[in-house]
Amino acid sequence: MEIWKRNLWICWLGSFATSAALSQIAPVLPLYIDKLGMHNLADIEMWSGIAFGSTTLIASIFSPFWGKIADKYGRKPMLLRASFGMSIVLASMGFVQSVYQLVGLRMLMGTISGFNSGAITLIATQASKEKAGWALGTLSTGAVGGTLLGPLIGGYLVEMFGFRAVFLSMGSLLLIAFLLTFFFVQENFTRTTKPLLSFREICHTLPDKQLIFAMFITTFTLQLALFSIEPVITIYISTLSPNTAHLAFISGLVFASSGLSSMLVAPRLGKLADKVGAHKVILIALFAASFLFIPQAFVSNEWQLMGLRFLVGIATGALLPSINTMLKQSISSDIAGRIFSYNQTAQFLGMFFGAVFGGQIAAHLGIRYVFFMTSILLFVNGLWVHHNVYKKASLEFEHALPHS
Repeated sequence: MEIWKRNLWICWLGSFATSAALSQIAPVLPLYIDKLGMHNLADIEMWSGIAFGSTTLIASIFSPFWGKIADKYGRKPMLLRASFGMSIVLASMGFVQSVYQLVGLRMLMGTISGFNSGAITLIATQASKEKAGWALGTLSTGAVGGTLLGPLIGGYLVEMFGFRAVFLSMGSLLLIAFLLTFFFVQENFTRTTKPLLSFREICHTLPDKQLIFAMFITTFTLQLALFSIEPVITIYISTLSPNTAHLAFISGLVFASSGLSSMLVAPRLGKLADKVGAHKVILIALFAASFLFIPQAFVSNEWQLMGLRFLVGIATGALLPSINTMLKQSISSDIAGRIFSYNQTAQFLGMFFGAVFGGQIAAHLGIRYVFFMTSILLFVNGLWVHHNVYKKASLEFEHALPHS
């Protein structure tokens, strides 16, 4: 087996373990904050958004720094750093005594996170251009699969063993990711002694700045849309089924529904992106997701919400792999770490502002308005991509096709 393919499957396992660990907290975070002393519903909504988003705000600041280090020293050391550091911090969250300590640890985790982005950079630089869509789509199923099982594991563990078990399991999964990477990932990386290009110099070397920055903005919008919903879904379900005795577990099922569909379609859509162009997949997915968020505001029970989230996962599962494919095809490998880290910064910022935005909208206007705002953002982004990227990308893709 080729080295890049073996690395792909090891990174898949590592991404699966990482995402399973991180997503466990989503359905139980509001419940944990209540246990830590915040009992008012509006306070829980607000602090859920802050705690959920604090990690990503700090990570968005540190991501370019780690991307620069990755371009200088290699991508494998970054995978090891992120997985080992997060394993310690996550396990420590099970012992906090206040919501302030929880937020502090989540901010600390933001300084050392970045396993999935490091895996994307490693595979993107090793896979051939013709296989990039499939490789990145397949890699994304590891993260999505972990996101699928994580909420189920988290919901089950908190009901059976309490909150501390959730955080200890997260730390254990990150430790597994560390060990897999340490023993099995191979990277033939030559450390450079030359000074690395500055951000401004990198911008000057890009063949199509507009396309690159369009992908950054689309990544930001997608994550803002997704994470404006996630911190308040558990509360939304509690209003749909106020008498349920298994709130955490049902919330986990709803979270998992979108992950399941994304995991099923991502490799196929990655192949489709290789065949017809990633730009086409991005545009269709943006419009499809924007329309699918609207009916979620009108559901009458958690099962309807689950079905709609499943459909949303099909659309959103196509977006990030296709964005990464377009980035891979538009840059050279010597700046890949920084370009993907900039995109990761856009992703983290979208997650942070989405979490805070969703919590504030839910607290002041109501949860249903979060779905409306999310739909509008995705639709506007789709129009913007069509106007600024689609036509030019179509011409370049057709020009790159082999002609008989």
